[in-house]
Amino acid sequence: MAAPRTGPSAGPSVKWRLTSSFPKSLDTIYGGAEQLADRLRELTGGKFDIRVFPAGEIVPGLQAMDAVQQATVECCHTASFYYVGKDRTFAFGTTLPFGMNARQTNAWMYYGGGQQLLDEFYAGYNFISFPGGNSGTQMGGWWRKEVNTVADLKGIKMRIGGLGGAVLSELGVVPQQIAAGDIYPSLEKGTIDAAEWIGPYDDEKLGFYKVAKNYYGPGWWEPSTCLQFFVNKKEWDKLPKEYQAAFKVAAAEANVTMTAEYDHKNPTALGKLLQNGVKLKPFSKEIMDASYTAAQKIFADESAKNPAFKKVYDSYTKYAKTQRAWFAVAEMPMDVFNQAHR
Repeated sequence: MAAPRTGPSAGPSVKWRLTSSFPKSLDTIYGGAEQLADRLRELTGGKFDIRVFPAGEIVPGLQAMDAVQQATVECCHTASFYYVGKDRTFAFGTTLPFGMNARQTNAWMYYGGGQQLLDEFYAGYNFISFPGGNSGTQMGGWWRKEVNTVADLKGIKMRIGGLGGAVLSELGVVPQQIAAGDIYPSLEKGTIDAAEWIGPYDDEKLGFYKVAKNYYGPGWWEPSTCLQFFVNKKEWDKLPKEYQAAFKVAAAEANVTMTAEYDHKNPTALGKLLQNGVKLKPFSKEIMDASYTAAQKIFADESAKNPAFKKVYDSYTKYAKTQRAWFAVAEMPMDVFNQAHR
């Protein structure tokens, strides 16, 4: 007599919908959600089936979180800092200007209490979250004209997300929140003067080099860019424990492998961009210093008036100091030496 079937494959059939904030053409960042869905089907014998929808098919990309909160869909794949207009505490799930890098962010999320703090905050919005990919430090975007001084920034209309826009607005930039698929036409038509997205691989696919040749770095506003899977809390609570465990495993795999994939693809893409006449430039020390000062003022002001922000900020900054002290001992000297001898 055959033994009874046990484990996830013997569980109930569950069908969810996931809306992404990203177009399907951006295979690496959009692919994080597909990887989650594929892995869940593998882990549950096809019983837990999530159908992934690109930005715009169910809701616009920048409304993904709202769709989860309102239970229009069970989950989404997005960047939490798209929603800083609701509360600037949303920035921490993705990144802070001049904040931690991807490895340090993962350490804070998984072991430093970051995820627990974020889920306390997200509880007010009816969802929980899981890290869902990280691009690493991003580039500083595409600019129609050179910017060497703070004065050069005044009046520039720039597509930029998260708190980076708030920092740049202190220096005279006019930030614009535009979804990925709309950036190129806005830059081409001159509706905006500059735009940042992620880095060489995606930027080349989006064709920004065709309409703006000045490519700046580093993207100090996104020293790491952690994406999230937001899951409606009521729908999550309905899942069998085995399916919840499978989701956590699949999300963690998607989180780690996205960084590796971008690290693999970006060097080759940067080479292609340079072959196409792109002018690679560093931000000046004047712009970097002014941006850093403006960022610290914004953090202090927000902490003074927003208890939720302050609670997460205190944890984040304390953890960042510890991480940087360690990285200064081994990682940074090793990187500096190797760069000097490349």
